[in-house]
Amino acid sequence: MSRLNERFEAFSMALNRLKEAIDMYKKENNAILLDGTIQRFEFTVELAWKTIKEYLEYEKLGEFNSPRSVVKEAYRLNLIENGEKWLDMLDDRNLTSHTYDENTAKEIYRNIITDYYNLLLKLKEKMISVINNEK
Repeated sequence: MSRLNERFEAFSMALNRLKEAIDMYKKENNAILLDGTIQRFEFTVELAWKTIKEYLEYEKLGEFNSPRSVVKEAYRLNLIENGEKWLDMLDDRNLTSHTYDENTAKEIYRNIITDYYNLLLKLKEKMISVINNEK
């Protein structure tokens, strides 16, 4: 359980930092803050799916080798909602980490503030509940 707790804590901290970046960009709309928000989004999504993977393995629900398989199983188990948006989030995360285009970054930022942040926050709340039930 301690590895799951460590992974969850890292995810929670990343999510808090993503929220800080979102708030800063809303106040001061500049390219550096947009880039920082996108970067924080990337590592928050990475930690999110790895936290879910750690939980699935802790519960001995199988071994999962890709973010997509983790998301699909998490949706099946009701750990997350809106599996399609989660898959979109993974696609956007991959897009931002492999290419950079300012228009794409702005579009992904809109996705972050309209959908992705709330999905990540709901995962955090669900994981708090799941972890507390394990204790």
